[in-house]
Amino acid sequence: MPKTEQYSPLPPWPRTDYCGAIRATDVGREVALWGWVQTRRDHGGLIFIDLRDRDGIVQLVLNPKHDGAAHAAAGETRSEFYVAAKGKVVRRAEGTANAELPTGEIEVLVSVFETLSASAPLPFQIAEADATAEEIRLKHRYLDLRRPEMQRNLRWRHQALQAVRSHLDQNGFIDVETPILFKSTPEGARDYLVPSRVNPGKFYALPQSPQLLKQILMIGGLDRYYQIARCFRDEDLRANRQPEFSQIDIEMTCPRPEDIQSIAEGMIASVYRNVLDVDVKPPFARIPYAEAMERFGIDKPDTRFGLELKNLTAAFAGTSFKVFAEILARAESVYGISVPGDHALSRRELDELTESVKSRHAMGLAWIKAAEGGWQGPIAKHLSDGERAAATAASGLKAGGTLLMVAGPPAKVRPVLGDIRLQLAAKFGLDKSDALKFLWVVDFPLFDYSADDKRMVSVNHPFTAPNPDDLAMLDSAPLEARALAYDMVLNGQELGGGSIRIHSRELQLKVFELLGLTREEAMDRFGFLLDALKYGAPPHGGIAFGVDRICMMLCGAESLRDVIAFPKTQKAVDPMSGAPSEVDPRQLKELSIKVTS
Repeated sequence: MPKTEQYSPLPPWPRTDYCGAIRATDVGREVALWGWVQTRRDHGGLIFIDLRDRDGIVQLVLNPKHDGAAHAAAGETRSEFYVAAKGKVVRRAEGTANAELPTGEIEVLVSVFETLSASAPLPFQIAEADATAEEIRLKHRYLDLRRPEMQRNLRWRHQALQAVRSHLDQNGFIDVETPILFKSTPEGARDYLVPSRVNPGKFYALPQSPQLLKQILMIGGLDRYYQIARCFRDEDLRANRQPEFSQIDIEMTCPRPEDIQSIAEGMIASVYRNVLDVDVKPPFARIPYAEAMERFGIDKPDTRFGLELKNLTAAFAGTSFKVFAEILARAESVYGISVPGDHALSRRELDELTESVKSRHAMGLAWIKAAEGGWQGPIAKHLSDGERAAATAASGLKAGGTLLMVAGPPAKVRPVLGDIRLQLAAKFGLDKSDALKFLWVVDFPLFDYSADDKRMVSVNHPFTAPNPDDLAMLDSAPLEARALAYDMVLNGQELGGGSIRIHSRELQLKVFELLGLTREEAMDRFGFLLDALKYGAPPHGGIAFGVDRICMMLCGAESLRDVIAFPKTQKAVDPMSGAPSEVDPRQLKELSIKVTS
């Protein structure tokens, strides 16, 4: 360990190589290395050290007969000491090569060794971090980042963004930065607000996205823009959501949806080619939103496996089964999923699934099994032979299989079965396939109705253009109007979404009106955009991709936190720094803020 009087902030010599880059072709060459001690082993006088840096591990050998001073200097090292070493690359002795390491054929015979920084006892072992509670790893993130998995994930993230920039540069896009401190323009989630010291009582908002600013850039004549944008949303968190995140933000002048989709497909193909050497072949399949909901019960379907929803309403027309009969009398529907016999569900599992549907969705689940002796299950005796034959044909039920059914309004039934479909896929490992099933979901509704707010809301955002074929519906049936919107989906995860924007000031005001905003409210919130639309605004549209989501899929990670250097927990807390934290009362006074709780 260096004494204080010996301390130097400078390395003792230049590094020649990264540890993980040395190969058998380097035998005989002198190398100079820096890194952390992964392990230290003392074998009867010989000391072996696995030295680790961001590129990997190489074995050091310290032989007292070769250099006594270097051997003595290594005698006090322990795990995670940061050291420097010089020596000659030699072949390992016969029978001692490690085929699991890229550097396993060689080792470095050390002639000079120096400890640059000692380590205190570790709160967890780097090699055993996977078995360590995430809260502990996040508190000591500087140690967690040393894990090879984290090193790889962040390197792949870098490579992915390099590929993105290269692809967009080659296609004429210009990288433009937009402000972090901006006006609060409600976009669905809560804003993070920043008080203004020089304008007491007024606030900036951190951008939920650069949506309005990229539209302004198109009106300003940039024609093709992109940005790796930092975005902020104060919303409830989960494994694939963080309060601050990065997105690949793209906007074009005068595009058709297929123009944007083509650019996006090429970009994603470039990412997979450059990072994983995987050949992704556009164009991707297109599925209308209505079809996605009908077949999968979700607007981001995982198409790696079957278990598709089937409409069984016609099969039970005229049924004497009271529950179905009452529901069908209300012009509602019956949908089902046929589970093959090789994915058998026990009676206990079916009861648990039934209870889960009841408690989570306040709906009933009916089921039958196609056994050798006929249909079995709680409702089997209530169904006629004709109904059984019709339901078998409509659902594709095979011998030994199980038919799960939910009845009610389609808008409620299909998402419930969509959720069951994903539960079954996870249970039987159907969602573990390495296949890459990219697709576009298109023709989203323009509006939805919020029962909580008792008004219409935008499905995408209020700047999304309606399908020109559905313009008349804005006056007659706005909830039936389709949007020029599209989402890219991979294996059940939404990677990105976008739309053609409204470039007509009057149409934008019309949409605001349908959303319950008066002209005065619209001008107060979005006046700068509405003003800009008066001055020859070109048609424009774009798309945004979640960088963290893309990297999570690339790395096969379970959480966004595994591909972000410094993430927050599900309570939006940074355990390492302690953020968010209280601040000095003098700061609050300067900002004209008083804490009331």
